[in-house]
Amino acid sequence: MSRKPPTPAPDDDSILGKAYDPQIAGRLWTYVRPYNRQLALALTLMTVATIANVLGPYIIKVALDSGVAAHNIPRLAQAVTLYLLAATIMWACTFTRIRIMAVAGQSIIYDIRRELFDHLQALSLGFYSRYAVGRLVSRVVNDVSVVREFIVWAITAVTRDLFDLVGITLVMFALNWQLALLSFLVLPLMAVATEIFRRRARESYRLVRSAIGWVNAVLNENIVGVRVVQSFSREERNYQIFADEVNGNNLRVNNQAALIASVFFPSVDFIGSLALGLVVWLGGLAVLNGGVVASLQGPAITAGTLVAFALYIDRFFDPIRDLSQRYNTFQATMAGGERIFELLDTPIEVKDSAEAREMLPIRGEVAFEDVSFHYEAGGAPILSHVNLRVQPGQTVALVGETGAGKSTLVKLISRFYDPTGGALRVDGLDLRTVTQRSLRRQMGVVLQDPFLFGGTVRDNILYAQPPERLGQAATEQAIEAAACAVGAHDFIAALEKGYDTLVGEGGAILSGGQRQLISFARALLADPRILILDEATSSVDTQTERVIQTALERLLKGRTAFVIAHRLSTITRADKIVVMDAGRIVEEGTHTELLERRGRYFELYTMAFEGNVEC
Repeated sequence: MSRKPPTPAPDDDSILGKAYDPQIAGRLWTYVRPYNRQLALALTLMTVATIANVLGPYIIKVALDSGVAAHNIPRLAQAVTLYLLAATIMWACTFTRIRIMAVAGQSIIYDIRRELFDHLQALSLGFYSRYAVGRLVSRVVNDVSVVREFIVWAITAVTRDLFDLVGITLVMFALNWQLALLSFLVLPLMAVATEIFRRRARESYRLVRSAIGWVNAVLNENIVGVRVVQSFSREERNYQIFADEVNGNNLRVNNQAALIASVFFPSVDFIGSLALGLVVWLGGLAVLNGGVVASLQGPAITAGTLVAFALYIDRFFDPIRDLSQRYNTFQATMAGGERIFELLDTPIEVKDSAEAREMLPIRGEVAFEDVSFHYEAGGAPILSHVNLRVQPGQTVALVGETGAGKSTLVKLISRFYDPTGGALRVDGLDLRTVTQRSLRRQMGVVLQDPFLFGGTVRDNILYAQPPERLGQAATEQAIEAAACAVGAHDFIAALEKGYDTLVGEGGAILSGGQRQLISFARALLADPRILILDEATSSVDTQTERVIQTALERLLKGRTAFVIAHRLSTITRADKIVVMDAGRIVEEGTHTELLERRGRYFELYTMAFEGNVEC
C-alpha cells in the first residue's frame, strides 16, 4: 500500500477546470432545454421573490416614518400588513421555485445518467480494459451529482444573488445616494478579501477532492482484498496506514479548507459591520441634527431611512458571500461536465452498421477466413491469418500456452471485437453485417471467473432468459431442468431457501464451483446454438468437473461449442482440437491424430501428463 498520496492523473477528480467553459456550458444546456418552461417559471418566481425581499426594508422605513414618527396607527397597520404580505409572497415563490427546480433537476440528471448507462453498455471490451471501474462509477455518480448541484441550485442561486445585489443597490441610491456611496466605501476591501479567498479556496478544494479520492481508493482496495489482508495478518498495519496517512491526510486538508472558510466568512461579516458602523454613525448624526449633517449634503435622513439602510447593508453582503462559495461549484461543474462528455464522446469500437440485419436462427457453422487482429493500431498482432472451419454441432477445443490467442479467438465469435483483417462468418454471414443482439441471442458464454448478480439463485439463472421471452416468467421446470443438466440442482435444493436463496454480492455465499455451476445453468437456459466455455472448468474441483463433464456430453450434442480448457479430460473428448501458438493455428485434428503426429500438441500433452505444465 502506498504511503504517499498519489499524484493526480490528468483526468483525476481532483483536477479543477475553468470557472466557466462555454463549450461545456453549452452542452449542459442541451439537457436543460427540454425543461425551459420550468426554468422560466422558476426565474419568474425568483424575480417576484427578489422584489418582495428588496421591498421589505423599504416597507419598514415607511412604517417608522409614516406610522411611528407620525403617530399614525392606521398607516403603521397598513405598513405591517404590506410587510407580512411581502414575506408571504417571498415564502410562497421560494417554496414553489425550489420545488420546480428540484423536480426539473432530478429529471435532467435522470436523462444524463440514462444516456451514460446506455453508452457504457454499448462500449466494447477494449474500452473496459483501459478504464478502471471506479473511474467510470465516479463519472455516473459523483460527476453527475455535481452537475445536478449546479443545475438545481447554482443557476437560480447566482441569478437570485445578482438580482438581489442590483435591486438593493438601486433602492439604496433611491433612498439616499450619499449614504449608498458611504456604504460602498468598503467594497474595494471586500474585493481584495474575495480574490484571496477564491485563490486559496481553489487550491484547497483541489486538495480536498484528491484526499477523499485517496480515501476511497484505499478503502475499496482493502475491502476487495480483505481475504488477502486477513491471510497475511495485515489488519493492524493497514489500519495504521489508513488512520495516520490516508485518513489523516484527509483530515488535514479538510481542516485547512475549514480554516480558510473560517477566516473569509467572518471577514465578510466584519467588512459589512464596518459599512454598517459608518452608516449608523454618520446617518445617526444626521437624524439627530434634524435629518442633515455637514458631511452628508442631500436628502434629509430619517430614522426610517437609517433603519432601512442598516437592513439593506446586512442583506447586501449575503449574496456576495454566496457568490464566493458558488465559484468552486462552477469549477467543479465544468470539470465534471468535461469528464462526462469525454465518456459520452468515447467512440463505440464495435457497433452495428446502418445496413446490419437481424440474424435468423442459425445452424452453427463458424468459419475464420484469414482473420487477423490487434488491439491497437500499429500494435503487436494477437491473431495472424487464422483460417478455421467448424461444422454445426462440433465441439472444438482450443489449446496452447498463455497468450497464444485462444481467448481472443472466442471473443471475436461473440463479436466483442471485430477482426482487423479477414472475415469471420457464421452460417456464411459476415458477423459485421448482422446485428450484435440477434447474434448474441443465439450464443452462450461461460467464463473462467463466474460472475453472479445480487439477488436469488433463480434470478441469476433467469438472467439468460431470451429478450423475446422477457415478461413471461420461465417455468420452474425449465429453471430446474437447466440446473439439473449441469449438476447444480442438488446443492441449490440444499440451500436454506433453495432457488430463492440470496447469493450475496458476486455470489459471496457460494463456493467457486457452485458459482460456476449456476453460470452453466444460466447459459444453458438460453438454449444457445453456439456455446463458448472460456476455461469454464478451471475453478471447479475434480468431482464437480466430473459432474459437469457428464452433463456436457449430453448438452453439447447438436450445438457448436468452443472450449478453452487446461484439463486433459475436457480436451480429449472434443471433436476437433485446435493448437495455437503466437496467434496462429499450428495444428488441428482429433486427440488421437495429433498425438500420432508428435508435434506441438504432443509436446503440450506430454508436459501436462508429466505434471510440468498445463495443457
